Amino acid sequence: MVFQTDADLLGTLVGLVLTLFVFSYLLGDNAVFRFTIHLFVGVSAGLAAAVALRNVVVPHLLLPVMDFSEPLEWLWSFLPFLLGLLLLAKLSPRLSRLGNVSTAFIVGVGAAAAVGGAVLGTLFPQVAAATSLLDLNAYLADPFLSTGFGAFFNRVIAVLGTVAALVYFHFGARPRPGGYERNRLIEIGAQIGQVFIAVTFGVLFSGVFMAALAALVNRVHFFSQVIETVGQGF
Repeated sequence: MVFQTDADLLGTLVGLVLTLFVFSYLLGDNAVFRFTIHLFVGVSAGLAAAVALRNVVVPHLLLPVMDFSEPLEWLWSFLPFLLGLLLLAKLSPRLSRLGNVSTAFIVGVGAAAAVGGAVLGTLFPQVAAATSLLDLNAYLADPFLSTGFGAFFNRVIAVLGTVAALVYFHFGARPRPGGYERNRLIEIGAQIGQVFIAVTFGVLFSGVFMAALAALVNRVHFFSQVIETVGQGF
């Protein structure tokens, strides 16, 4: 690590100190750790606000509203501007009702986008991927190699896991003496799905752990580079 300017050296030292502040949480909750977290949240919020102001508010909201050359386009630009102004009314308890229109618009569009994205971007592709796994033509064409029985068996397991995981979230039950009981086949499928879900969560947790471990290794390497560079300077 070579420091080109004093600003590089200052930035590296600040990063080193803040990293040590974060690691101080290993000794328990303390003031320097809370200061670092507050600083991180504040800088992140400020950066997000600056990016939104520069890339969204000014070019797509303020500038079109100030342009009166095209009346129809100005009207379409003024509507979002008006909704934004109404949303600011939520800051006042007396005027908060005026912001309900903007809030309802945001919630409605957000819900529609979420549902549409879940159906078109997740559910349908998942169904297509699960059904395409059982490609009998590939198995019949090459029953002994990579597309043969072993690959076909893996595909059956993948489809079984998908179906069983969906069955696990089936909460329909019939009334029975003393309570409710699910269908026996549904119950067996739900237990199998629970195993697949547990394995999935385990894999996800291991991925998160590996990412955290990689970040820790990166910080330790950063410490070693700083100490080596400072030592060479002396």
